[in-house]
Order: sequence, then structure tokens, then C-alpha cells
Amino acid sequence: MLGYVNSACQICNKDGSNQRFPTGGYLDGKQQRFIMAEAHDVVERSFNINSKLGPRLIAAAEQNAILRIGWTNAGEPVPKNGELGLCPNLPKGARMRALGTLGSWTAPFGSGGTFTLQGDAGGFLGAGNRGNTIVCERLAGDYAGYAMNDGKISILDGVGNDAGAHMSGGLLIVRGAAGSRVGGGMMDGLIVIHGDVGSDPGAGMSGGRIIINGRCPTPPHGVSLRPLTAAEVKSINKQLNDEELHIPSDAVCLTAAETIVIEGEGGQMSSSDLSMVGLVPDERHHAPDYATYDTVALIGERGGETTPSALPLPLMAIIEDGDELHLPSDALPHAVQLLNHQPFLARSNPRSVDYVLLDKHNLSNAPELLAASAGAVIDFDNMPSMNSEQIDGLLVAVRTLLGRDKPFAFLNALGRITNLHVRAAHHGADIAFARIEDGSGVAEAAALPLIGRSAKAHLEETHTDAGVLLGLSASAHDVAVLRASGIKIIACEVPMAEAQDLVHWLQSIHQELAEILSRLGLESIDRLQRQNLRALDHETAAISGLRLVGYERPLPHWFAR
Repeated sequence: MLGYVNSACQICNKDGSNQRFPTGGYLDGKQQRFIMAEAHDVVERSFNINSKLGPRLIAAAEQNAILRIGWTNAGEPVPKNGELGLCPNLPKGARMRALGTLGSWTAPFGSGGTFTLQGDAGGFLGAGNRGNTIVCERLAGDYAGYAMNDGKISILDGVGNDAGAHMSGGLLIVRGAAGSRVGGGMMDGLIVIHGDVGSDPGAGMSGGRIIINGRCPTPPHGVSLRPLTAAEVKSINKQLNDEELHIPSDAVCLTAAETIVIEGEGGQMSSSDLSMVGLVPDERHHAPDYATYDTVALIGERGGETTPSALPLPLMAIIEDGDELHLPSDALPHAVQLLNHQPFLARSNPRSVDYVLLDKHNLSNAPELLAASAGAVIDFDNMPSMNSEQIDGLLVAVRTLLGRDKPFAFLNALGRITNLHVRAAHHGADIAFARIEDGSGVAEAAALPLIGRSAKAHLEETHTDAGVLLGLSASAHDVAVLRASGIKIIACEVPMAEAQDLVHWLQSIHQELAEILSRLGLESIDRLQRQNLRALDHETAAISGLRLVGYERPLPHWFAR
């Protein structure tokens, strides 16, 4: 049953057995739904809690008051059961206390508040932490402290796999057993484990320290194991500032070992582009050369429930820093208008019209990025793999900060196109972007039927539209071909970084699209259809399923059962 995946966390006890706990609201289809609430109810309850807490957090911090979740106003305990994505960006001075079993992405992106949970937590507890002090009095799920760069997280009854993954700072303390790959990919910071750890501790770490007061397996390649010095023991215990959590002198320390780093090639590139796909007219006559043409694309229509965002071109180019999009003061008004109205995908400093491209590298800056942007695109290729419950937790946290009316999109590899479309539709994403350059080498023309078939099977009768991310910059021809193939939005790399050059690029796409539409006799880019496409050679026809020019039908093998 879609959305009810098994979200229990599993860790190893000292006797080698596995301990499991539910993270709330999402069950294996073989289990009974009445054990926990349905996913939609959990998500709505979580949004409701966040919306009520928002205005009260700053006031409570000023009054030095503690806000409570899981108790009535009279103080009667009413434990929470699976709520997720709670309390994102807890402000400095805010104090929260929660009771019950909370789901994934609890207290992420914290800015200096205090969060205490009397119960279990799901995955990604305190993810992206940058100042919060978080205490989980029982068990926490996978990826606790993921991508944190500051603050302190204490987990007092064991943790799942990948705790402290991609840490770049801060302190993570675990009392009890820890799962596999603790501290995986960490770059800095300190992890202290009072218990046994699973396999591959510190895998891929490049900095920081992992202190283990318990059984530790042989670390993987690139990780060295050594005893602690007396000075280190004294310094760490001073940092822990709790006698019950002090480490003994016989604890071991894992650090990154010196290795030879070889930069990878990044996988196989796409074997061809869309240059051998032609655009041909149907029975319509060409339009006058002075006619105007509609190239606007709408994002976030959602069946009329919200006001959609309008893109002058169905195009989003990726740029590292949105500040690069500011023109000089003497720029032409037309150039300023053209650039100011076209959204880009920015990894930092997005403008109010831009969308933020969110991944593990800028996750801890999510509150500021989301507040400044018009929407969000979550890059699942550069995030840990997540089940439906964890995706819902991430979306509750992200959309609480972004605003529920603003569009959001998923980005994933072309090779996972079915999974991308199923999940995007299930979670209500506005766009599902397929990354063409995913290392598989699939030609762009061959991607068209892959995306088209999946979209027809999984996106029809939903509010989710198909999109693509090209490996290079897009031309007007690319945009027209992809729109004719049913792709709503095309993301791509920028051809150049200078703002003035980007204005010329956008203007050329506008003009060339107008020429294409004029030649085809179409007044709007929305009128482009698959019947306007032709494969210009046999190879393109063979891999794309398009009609071969001259032959005027697809090659016979596309009709074979």
C-alpha cells in the first residue's frame, strides 16, 4: 500500500539481537492500519502543530518559558504518536519539551534552542543542526544528527544506522548501542558513543573524531583506530560536562587516515543530445512574423487550489549563487525585467523569484534559503535514501519554513524514473525532475519514452508534472522538443555565469522559440505535441520511438509486444 512502508528502525543489542521500534504513522502493508494513524492524518497533525508553535516560540523565548507538546493545558499527559517534521529552525533561547513517539526530521535546522523528547524519535533527529541542544531520552532512528554543523545532540538509549553522517561540526552523544556506519562521511565535529557500534564505523570520514566506549569492529579503509591521550580524555570530558557521560581512559578514537584521493570521472555521459530530433508542422499554416507567442509555463496549479507561479520560459537554469544574477545599475530596463522575472535554481542566496536547490551541502542553511525563495527543489540524488515516512517528515519541515502554498519539486536520477514519479505524485510534488546525466550514459532521445511512459502510468490525473534536468545548457530547440514530449519544465546548467551574458541567452531563447512556433503555426508553446516531432536518423528513431522522417511512422520494433 503506497505510503505505508515499514519505517521501523533497527539497531543491534549487545547480545547480537535486533531491537526495533516504530517511528509512527507508516506501516508495512501487511500490518493493520489501526495500530497507528494514516499517513495523511499524521502529516496534517504535524503541520498543525508547527503552525501553532511558530508565533509562540519567540514570545516564549523572551519570557524564558517552556513550550510543551504531548500534554494538555491542565498538564495531563497525551503522548504524541508519530508526528513528524516538528519544530524546524528552533530559534535561539526557545525551549521545547515533547512527550511520546515522534517521527522523522524532528527539530531539524535548529538555530540555538533547546529540545527535549521524553520518548523515541524517528530518523534524521536534529538533521542540519546548527546550534540546538537536543536530548532524546530514549531511542533514535537512522541518520541522527545528519549534516549538523554545530550544537549538541544527546541520545540516551541507542541510535540506528548512520548516526552523525556528514557532520561538519557539533557534538553528538549516544548512550547505548549504535548501528552501522556511525560518523560516515563526517568532516568535523565530535561523536561520543557509550556502547557497542555496528559495522564500518567512520566510513568515508575526512575529519572529526569518533570516541567509542564499547566494542568497536575493525574500521574500514581510510579510518584509523588509536587510544586516547590523557589530555584528550580530560578535554573531551570537560566538553561533555556530565559525569555520567564521561569517557574512561581505555576508550578508543577513530580518525580519518591519510589516503590517496583520486577524483572520479562522475559516470558515463549521455551519448547524444536532441539535435537529431526535428520539429515539423502539421496541417496548420505558418504564422505572421510579427505575431506574439505564449511561452509561459505555470507551476503549482494544483487543480486551482492555489495561485500558480508563472515562468516566462519553461526553463530553470542552475546557478551556484543568486547574487550573480544582479545587473549593474546602468543596465537596460528590458534586460533587468527579463532577468528579474525568470526564475533560476540557486544553491545559495536565491532571489524572491528563484527556487532553492536543496541537498546535503546546504541543508543546514535551509531556513534562510527557503524563506527567501519562491519554491524548493529537493535533490534526492544528493540526500540519503528515504522511505515515505522520512520524506513526509522532510516535507513537513521544509514546507513549514517555505510556506505550503509555494511550489516544491523532487529531483532524482533518470534510472529511478518510476520511483521518482510514484513518490512525487504520492507526496503531492508539483514537478518531478529526472536527471538525464545520472551516470548511466542514456541518450537524451532515449530518455523521452522512459519519461513519457512513466508519466502516463503514474502522473496522469495528479497535480504533478514531469520535468527534466539536462547536463548542459538548453537551447530553444531543446526546450521545444522536450515540451512537445510532454515535459513541463526544463532545468539545465547555465551556459555562462555573467548576468549580462545570461540576459542575452534568455533573449535568444525567447526569439528562437518564437521562430519555431511561427514556423509550426502555433501560437503557444502549450500546443506543441508529440506529432510535431520526427527522428532525423535511424538510430534516433530506434531509441526514441519517434516517427522516422520520410518513413513517417515509428520503427516496427516499437509495436512488438
